[in-house]
Amino acid sequence: MATLPYADVDSSLRAMAGRAEGFGRFSIGGLHGPLYSVTTLADDGPGSLREGCRRQEPLWIVFEVSGTINLVSQLSVSSYKTIDGRGQRIKVAGKGLRLKECEHVIVCNLEFEGGRGHDIDGIQIKPNSRHIWIDRCSLRDYDDGLIDITRQSTDITVSRCYFAQHDKTMLIGADASHVGDRCIRVTIHHCFFNGTRQRHPRLRFGKVHLYNNYTRNWGIYAVCASVEAQIYSQCNIYEAGQKKKTFEFYTEKAADRQGASSGLIRSEGDVLLNGAQSCLLQGVGENCVFHPGEYYPTWTLESPLDSLKDVLQICTGWQSIPRPAGM
Repeated sequence: MATLPYADVDSSLRAMAGRAEGFGRFSIGGLHGPLYSVTTLADDGPGSLREGCRRQEPLWIVFEVSGTINLVSQLSVSSYKTIDGRGQRIKVAGKGLRLKECEHVIVCNLEFEGGRGHDIDGIQIKPNSRHIWIDRCSLRDYDDGLIDITRQSTDITVSRCYFAQHDKTMLIGADASHVGDRCIRVTIHHCFFNGTRQRHPRLRFGKVHLYNNYTRNWGIYAVCASVEAQIYSQCNIYEAGQKKKTFEFYTEKAADRQGASSGLIRSEGDVLLNGAQSCLLQGVGENCVFHPGEYYPTWTLESPLDSLKDVLQICTGWQSIPRPAGM
């Protein structure tokens, strides 16, 4: 049976801090702050999630209620916050979270569904945010992206998340004019992209390490490398539906370059099922793709077998687990 990483992060309330794998591994969230209890599903006011997230001091935010928080505007999260949904079932709807110019944020065990409006993402990470960990969240049906990471935001891990009922799932790198996005570094692992149409992710400029994810029944492509992107795709499961193209390459011109270019994808140990076609650019720059070992020493890697597929279908997204003990 495949095993997921982080077996011990639920042993006590704050055991998650600093425990992400990959580029977000330094994120401590609200480790050094007091507990803040969300006691109401109201959009704002005393005991609300918004009230906790706007406070400037470190906080470990937990929930004493379950249900849907209908946001009337984007909810801005300030630095050194853990939004910890373990022990309850909280759904964020209407709008989403915005991680703007912040650092050390952990978001764990929440649902995001039904976000409406221009540029409304489930979790929007921009600009200039870093040391972020998104873990065990379920995301579906937003008007823009589910998780978008742009405008020089970096050192981010997305793990054990579930994505469904959506078109433009995850954009990393804003557009070809934002050459500052060359700094972006993101790890995405043990996630389940279930029938989402495209962008698992779509990357411009930055570096992304994908490992042990399960992506199935996409509608256009699974993963896209655009201008100057470097994607290291390792031991993932890509299971095609009607559309067979796994890897896509879009050509764009960086604002400070003369010519246009696409990105690079290195596929190592990936499994392609049901006629999925790699469509890799053979012999083009695979050796120019970064190796994760240049940046972090270890990560938990399973063989991409049916057992991994089974585990990811059960253990990604919001989980009915008790809140760990601790203050």
